[in-house]
Amino acid sequence: MFRNFIFDWSGTLVDDLGPVLEATNAVLGRYGRAPLDREGFRRNFRLPYREFYAEMLPGVALAELEGHFRRAFAAATTPVTVLPHAREKLEWCAASGRRAFVLTSMDAAAFELQLDAFGWRHHFEATYAGVLDKRELIHWILATHRLAPQETAFIGDMTHDMETARHGGIAAIAVLTGYNHAEVLAAVHPDLTVADLGELVEWFDKQRAGIPPQAPPRVP
Repeated sequence: MFRNFIFDWSGTLVDDLGPVLEATNAVLGRYGRAPLDREGFRRNFRLPYREFYAEMLPGVALAELEGHFRRAFAAATTPVTVLPHAREKLEWCAASGRRAFVLTSMDAAAFELQLDAFGWRHHFEATYAGVLDKRELIHWILATHRLAPQETAFIGDMTHDMETARHGGIAAIAVLTGYNHAEVLAAVHPDLTVADLGELVEWFDKQRAGIPPQAPPRVP
């Protein structure tokens, strides 16, 4: 039974794909590149995002791109919203005595604003934002907070989240509410794939009640 959950943020707990797409296209436009549509972005974007930008805008310094992106993200007109069942999942963690953390590549300043805007700070024991490559921090988080790997899961929406879980020796749980398509996530073989966090809560509640849960089928 898992006692500790490390959550990704974007695409897992909140939907910020709209403003991220706006900001990305603003950056691309500054350098004369054509904008991406929503599906084109989901097919091409990946983490660590330095690899995405190295492909899209080779030769441009990452710090320069990050500055343009942050300003465009702050000016975006599409709102950031809470994903369905995210609030209930965090409340479930608190009610059942699970420890919760955040590990995200999102800009730290923007993350802090969202964390307070949604009133979620009290749900997390610790948060780590602005982490370019999550694999580089996962072992430190496990050791610092004394999280037993066999009792810990990383919940995320991208292949990088699953790779981070594997790197840390913890369970990889994929949700289909975010940036990567189902077949993209399936290619990295998560331990469990769910449509959303509501389905995940149901799955764990069945375990807790002693009902052998049937794992949602992996996408072929």
